[in-house]
Amino acid sequence: MIRYIRYTLLITLIGLAACQEVLEPKPVTLLVDELVLNEPNDVQPVRIGLYSAFRGMASPTIIAGDFTADYIQANGTFTDNIEFGTKRITATNGAVDALWANTYNTIYVANFILERLPTLTTVPEATRKQVMAEAKFLRGWANFIGAYTFGDIPKVTSTNQTANSTIARSAKADILASVLADYQAALADLPNVTSASTNASTNAAYINKVNCQAALARYYLYQKNWVQAESLATVVINSGVYVLQANYSDIVTKDFTNESILEVGYNLTDDPGTGSYSLNNLLVGRREVIPSNQLVSSLLSTEAGTRSATITFNAQQQRGNDNGWTVRKYGTASEDNNNIVLMRLAEMYLIRAEARAQQGKLTGTTGAIADLNVLRTRAKAPAITAGAQADVLLAVERERVYELAFEGHRWYDLVRTGRAQAVMSAFSPNWNSRYELWPIPQREIQQNTALQQNPGY
Repeated sequence: MIRYIRYTLLITLIGLAACQEVLEPKPVTLLVDELVLNEPNDVQPVRIGLYSAFRGMASPTIIAGDFTADYIQANGTFTDNIEFGTKRITATNGAVDALWANTYNTIYVANFILERLPTLTTVPEATRKQVMAEAKFLRGWANFIGAYTFGDIPKVTSTNQTANSTIARSAKADILASVLADYQAALADLPNVTSASTNASTNAAYINKVNCQAALARYYLYQKNWVQAESLATVVINSGVYVLQANYSDIVTKDFTNESILEVGYNLTDDPGTGSYSLNNLLVGRREVIPSNQLVSSLLSTEAGTRSATITFNAQQQRGNDNGWTVRKYGTASEDNNNIVLMRLAEMYLIRAEARAQQGKLTGTTGAIADLNVLRTRAKAPAITAGAQADVLLAVERERVYELAFEGHRWYDLVRTGRAQAVMSAFSPNWNSRYELWPIPQREIQQNTALQQNPGY
């Protein structure tokens, strides 16, 4: 059922941030089915292995969030990307397979830590608590992405390969309840950070109480618990640990900005380069995928302001179906913008704005419009004026496009708000409601007869 069970997957314990000081000890290579956690010296290598497994989810998550939606058009020859561009997604799509595999790879390593670490009595209690909290958080994160991408998924809570190889799908609600339990348990033991914590790399590369609270804010937003979403987004904003960059262009051109809440990084020795799911390769190098004309129009609008920096135009590339536009957010290993940002502070303002709007809190200093205008001001765009609740909610939707384009949110946003069918059927004649979930990878269906495919695939 889960490929890590049937095949030995190589986890390369590589740098999390183009900053070597973030990682100790130095990178090593580890086999998933040969994980060793027998003594205190084993803790850090396995911990880094957990983060490395988590990092494998990043690119496929961006692909799910933005390639499935109305942000892109195919511009190359790779079948996977043509499927996304034409909205004819299949269960054999390689990106679908990659996200599933890396999701369960992360869950497996987290489970291994949670099973083994409590038995090591010689590990300092503070270390044990922190690493187990990180494992719970990252297992929760993986299940969150899995549930909102695939729907009902297997609930894997152990490393028992025999049991896991025939495990059936659990209800999405059950998976999400486990996500909340993992996040809340992690929050109790994660290290605290304050506004005095000025190391942007550490603050974004490793899990702490504040970025756990940010993940909880997103969780409650998706659950439509507006009060909790507003409250936790406010906690993150007011913490002072993360601050908005003065210029939006820094979000596009720099890694580990002070705004980054959770980010996975690459350096010159471990950049995925020309890999099949390298975002630089897909969006910039080969330009297998380019921004859709619709998105280009949005990002060039007056409302978007300086957020047009997300894309760039080259007239020499404009021919045939190629509109000449390219995404700028993912550079090469020698540049300072090849990391993948999974959460940043602007999202917290957008979460709070949406939660407040849903509660009818529209105007004033604690209203949704004020939060949206924080981002409009940074983007040198016109301020939003008061409107009806429905108008403000549509303004939030547009702001999420301008602010978060190619950060993996769009498809998830359209599905959770019930807007997918209206928006996507207008975008593509091939859109079908079955695409509100990704298919279970065909490989997994073939390997585990207890799994059933999502409807329509």
